[in-house]
Amino acid sequence: MARVDNRQLHSHRGSRHMKTFNTKLSSVVATLALAGTGVHAAGFQHGFAADPEGKPLEIGIWYPSPAGAQPVAMGPTTMSVAVNGPVQGKALPLVLMSHGTGGSFLGHFDTAIALADAGFVVAAVTHTGDNYADQSRSVDIMDRPRQISRVINHMLASWDGRAAIDPARVGMFGFSAGGFTTLASIGAVPDFSKIGPMCRQYPGDFACQLLAKSAPPVTTSAESTQASVADARIKAAVVAAPALGFTFAPDGLKNVKVPVQLWRAENDAVLPHPRYAEAVRLALPQAPDYHVVPNAGHFDFLAPCSNALASIAPAICASAPGFDRVAFHTGFDAAVVGFFSKTLKAP
Repeated sequence: MARVDNRQLHSHRGSRHMKTFNTKLSSVVATLALAGTGVHAAGFQHGFAADPEGKPLEIGIWYPSPAGAQPVAMGPTTMSVAVNGPVQGKALPLVLMSHGTGGSFLGHFDTAIALADAGFVVAAVTHTGDNYADQSRSVDIMDRPRQISRVINHMLASWDGRAAIDPARVGMFGFSAGGFTTLASIGAVPDFSKIGPMCRQYPGDFACQLLAKSAPPVTTSAESTQASVADARIKAAVVAAPALGFTFAPDGLKNVKVPVQLWRAENDAVLPHPRYAEAVRLALPQAPDYHVVPNAGHFDFLAPCSNALASIAPAICASAPGFDRVAFHTGFDAAVVGFFSKTLKAP
């Protein structure tokens, strides 16, 4: 497995809520505990998926494996996995992962391991032109769903372990720009003509700053809105802190028919309330499994940072006083596993 330098791999430019969140979490954890006999170790592979329209897409793949897990260092990040271990199980559900602007396939490795431990195959992509090493196409957000479809093709038709996957049980997880990607991949159609007026009113928003710095400037007229790029193979989705959520209101989500779990950080300064996750919640035709995380910031959805990563990228690793990202992710990962276990269950 190639060694990965991930110094920037994670980068990206109420008491009532807590009681509700904890109640739901307790239920999910109890359910997973009862299903504990089905838990596996996490195997891991680093590879590439062919993309006929661009260079190969870097992917990380986690999956259930009977092999023993060992600590594996990737830059300042260490995870416990069985590198290139054999795949265990049959008719396994598949979950795709899409990271935020300037991220990589490792941005949510803890959630991927939790899913693999529970019997899922997970394929996380490093998006071409929008990753820690290359952000030359970070504003070309509508190319991301196409890349996800290429990764699904690879996992179902080319990956060595493809025989273990049930192609009828495919889900997707996305954070920030990856949350937008996920919504577009399940049928959402954005209206980019909304960006100009929004950015004139809120020029400090991350997306507005990103667009303002692009060269040449990005067209955000009504004519630039693209048709659906949905992949009908995706049957359920988890969306955390979705970017450009306001571009889907009021009816851009009317074609979303699959179940959605939606997450918002209460103190998200990157994608401020109510223009992003809340706009998505209100526009979804069916109410999502909605979670507001008290005292959380935007980057708290990323995997907890090692001390080494925190020293390199403090902006994405620092949490608000009193917020325990490690403890939060124990519940967050359990809730994601519980949602996909319910929505992608075997017939």
